[in-house]
Amino acid sequence: MNPQFPLEKVRNIGIAAHIDAGKTTTTERILFYSGRLHKLGEVHEGTATMDWMDQEQERGITITSAATTCMWEDARINIIDTPGHVDFTVEVERSMRVLDGVVAIFCAKGGVEPQSETVWRQADRYHVPRIAYINKMDIVGADFFSVLSQLREKLNARVLPMQLPVGAESKFSGVVDLIRMRAIIYEDDLGVESRETEIPRELREQAAGYRERILETAAEFDDALMEKYFKGQEITPEECYRALRKATIHHGLVPVFCGSSYRNKGVQPLLHAVVTLLPSPVDVGAVKGFDYKSGQEDFRLPDPAAPFSALIFKIMVDPFVGKLAFVRVYSGRLKKGSVLFNATREKRQRISRLLRMHANYREEVDEALPGDIIAFAGPKEISTGETLCSLEKPIILEAIKFPEPVISVAIEPKTKADQDKMSLSLQHLGEEDPTFHMHTDEETGQTIISGMGELHLEVIVDRLLREFKVQANVGKPQVAYKETIRGLARVEGRFIRQSGGRGQYGHVVIEVSAAEQGCGFTFINQIVGGTIPKEYIPAVEKGLNEAMHNGVLAGYPVTDVEVKLLDGSYHPVDSSELAFQIAASQAFKKALAQAQPVMLEPIMKVEITVPEDYLGDVLGDFTGRRGRIMGTDREGRLHIVRGIAPLSDMFGYTTALRSLTQGRGVFSMEFNRYDELPPNIAQKVIAQHVAY
Repeated sequence: MNPQFPLEKVRNIGIAAHIDAGKTTTTERILFYSGRLHKLGEVHEGTATMDWMDQEQERGITITSAATTCMWEDARINIIDTPGHVDFTVEVERSMRVLDGVVAIFCAKGGVEPQSETVWRQADRYHVPRIAYINKMDIVGADFFSVLSQLREKLNARVLPMQLPVGAESKFSGVVDLIRMRAIIYEDDLGVESRETEIPRELREQAAGYRERILETAAEFDDALMEKYFKGQEITPEECYRALRKATIHHGLVPVFCGSSYRNKGVQPLLHAVVTLLPSPVDVGAVKGFDYKSGQEDFRLPDPAAPFSALIFKIMVDPFVGKLAFVRVYSGRLKKGSVLFNATREKRQRISRLLRMHANYREEVDEALPGDIIAFAGPKEISTGETLCSLEKPIILEAIKFPEPVISVAIEPKTKADQDKMSLSLQHLGEEDPTFHMHTDEETGQTIISGMGELHLEVIVDRLLREFKVQANVGKPQVAYKETIRGLARVEGRFIRQSGGRGQYGHVVIEVSAAEQGCGFTFINQIVGGTIPKEYIPAVEKGLNEAMHNGVLAGYPVTDVEVKLLDGSYHPVDSSELAFQIAASQAFKKALAQAQPVMLEPIMKVEITVPEDYLGDVLGDFTGRRGRIMGTDREGRLHIVRGIAPLSDMFGYTTALRSLTQGRGVFSMEFNRYDELPPNIAQKVIAQHVAY
């Protein structure tokens, strides 16, 4: 690697799309034509370079974003191939944060599919310029112009076709370059041999119309070209590309290309477009951040002479190297052996090895410069979204926001030997994936793992078994029900035991009543006249507290009760703290049974975003889950439904919502409160407890 590689010639791009639109296949072709690979790998055969994980090769999908580098037309292109499945949206999110440009791929038959909209919105959020590539022009049902209109309508994109397909489906043979007004026809299966010809007669009139639109658009973004255009002077391809590049970088338009990556047609012109139209780090300009000390807004220019700054956007646990941190360098130089400042953790970190990644292959380098996407064998304490910078002039770059997990399952090790390994392995997986969470439910004692969907958690469990050699059983998490009372009861509790010598004596009179929601447990001591000595009062409270851990209906914790200690008696010799503790506990159990005990269930606050076409089905399903709609808002064609629903009825909702909305609906859920469980459902829960 030439350390002084010109920054203007660097392109950091992502390949993003809906699942099965051809992202990984397109990346494979880019690597083949640029000379990075000498043999084509195929996703369906499990031989794609970028899909290197076992789970990716078996399922034929991309799970983790993979980085690689290639050269084309004197430019160095750093590529991140991202997943298309909604469960792995975090990989797209963190990639978008560090990319300068995106190639958005659309299936010529499927058009703008659900996840296409999601990745498009992610690119909008991070203001990433993009070009569109309509892939699979060779398949039955391929329709270039239908996809164009979907891009306009569904994504509200100002699209500008730069090519027209020559033929479609089985007759697709090449593309028309509308700027140079030539047809490129591919003549061999590998797509290496092509010839330029006149545009086929049947396409000439259509091509002329689209070319005129290109010239109009180019003139709109360049005053000098506007003058030439109105004077009817010739506009050269170079001038045209220069104006369109400016428009693309400033989000004025989305140039559209087409091809069939699997049939090796149209990939080289796409590479040319990446180099010609997408921005370099110089075009993107300074990265914004905050001064480490003052908190004032600060920035770093993409200049090797500027103070060093980089963002960690991905952590990967490599079995050979240990923890790998992927970073995007924004400014300054990074040499191996350097000591950097982790401004997020306020710690110094030494960088011992710098690695340029090609999927899961590593190439050692001595130095990294602005625009580089590089990895280093990281220290243990490091995580996604942290800023590395120079010690002299620290800065904190804007971190990456990650969505909260939406689905949870319980997991337990199969053997005692797996116990310790499991928690350590889950910790490693959590470091890699910020949307994967793990916690121990104190009330049920279960280890609960949470993620973005059922496939996400399935892959996590699969990785536990294969990479970390941990055998585990996976079930459904128990709902953390609670119990409370609706009435009032006054009872006595006596614990008397005589067994020769000193006995046990404790006697209490308590009144138990319902308390305000959310207050938990309230204890009021109303003893007067010393009927129970002061030293035994804490033991009474302790006994009551312990009894609250198990209710009388189904053994769930008791909440929202008030207990008054009214009276009692003691024995000068036989009374003890233990005796009063047991007496109080027994009295509490008796009181609960007499005070109209009821069961409570967790109620979740739910927000669902759904396209208008599916609103009726989603509302019907939601109310069928005992959901209550609190209000709806509208944003364009999307409706945002706010409501509350019991947690027990929301299990599996991710899958149900996707099924109802063809994957277009998304939802978020958070705990709201505990509410009384309807009697018919309470009876089932109690019956299960009795059976258990």
